[in-house]
Order: sequence, then C-alpha cells, then structure tokens
Amino acid sequence: MPLSGKKIAFLVADEGVEQVELTDPWEAVKKAGGHPVLIVGSDSKTVQGFNHLDKGDVFDVDLPVSEADAEDYDGLVLPGGVANPDALRTVPEAVAFVKSFLDTGKPVAAICHAPWTLVETGAVSGRTLTSWPSLKTDLRNAGAEWVDQEVVVDLKGPGPLITSRRPDDLPAFAKALASAF
Repeated sequence: MPLSGKKIAFLVADEGVEQVELTDPWEAVKKAGGHPVLIVGSDSKTVQGFNHLDKGDVFDVDLPVSEADAEDYDGLVLPGGVANPDALRTVPEAVAFVKSFLDTGKPVAAICHAPWTLVETGAVSGRTLTSWPSLKTDLRNAGAEWVDQEVVVDLKGPGPLITSRRPDDLPAFAKALASAF
C-alpha cells in the first residue's frame, strides 16, 4: 500500500467544508494504510460538514492548526466547499501551515474551491492547477496556469501538487493523491 504508516493532515475551517470532499479522500487515505489527521484552522473541537448548502455531519478535530507542525506529516489534503477555503485563507497560521508543505516538497492535494488557500501562500506561480471554474481568474492572477481537467498532478515545484475540480472528480482525485503521497 502506498500510504502505509504515513500521516496525512486534512486542514479545514470549523464550518463550511464540503463533506464528501473531506470524507472520500479521508477514506482513500485510510484504505491505502495511511493515518488521516483532522486539523482545524481555529481552536474549535468540531467541524461542521456541509452537503452543498445543507448542514451535514459534525466531525471531531484532532488539533488546531496553531499546534500543528508540517514536519509531523507526510502530506496535506485541502478539502473544498466555498466557505472552508475562504475562511482558511484569512488565518495566518493556516496559510503558513500550507506554505510549509509546499516549500518543503511534501505532497499537497486540493479540490474544488480549496486552491483559494493555495493562492494565499504565494506558491502557485508557474504551476498548473485545476479547480472549481470560478477560481480560474484568481489562479491565473496568482501566476498559475489553470486547466479544465478532472485531476492535475503538477510536478514543477519542490513537491507534487494535486488539484481537482469538483465532487464528481473524487475517484480520480483520491487515486492521484494516494499515488503521489
């Protein structure tokens, strides 16, 4: 199994994460033998999932981002949802946590609206990404090449950057992140 024994961080805001974009990659990591760890960008003890605009399940948090260190993890997953990355990109500790993965070459995977958080790191310039279509201009303005594909694995930086567009692309996203991690 490619993820056997690896610790993979999942970074979310305390509310607004698209539930299936959290749970499907989480299950893929577990199935591949990895250890997913839920980290939140605040001091919240739980995370409210959403099924688009409707409240979904509540998830227990392992630790806040203020207590997390990228050195303790082998990769990072950024689930989407509109509110989730919009909130995370305003939390300096969350942005720094993401940037530390990108700077050290550890794999990072982001789906749907999650590349908004990547934009805040300043580390997408020269990289090829996909996302929910409404982020195309934001990513291009940040220096990235935006493409409309179900999954993109960019190897131009220090480490792999895996991006995907939407929940329908989750099978390809999960396969790509398991392979890259």
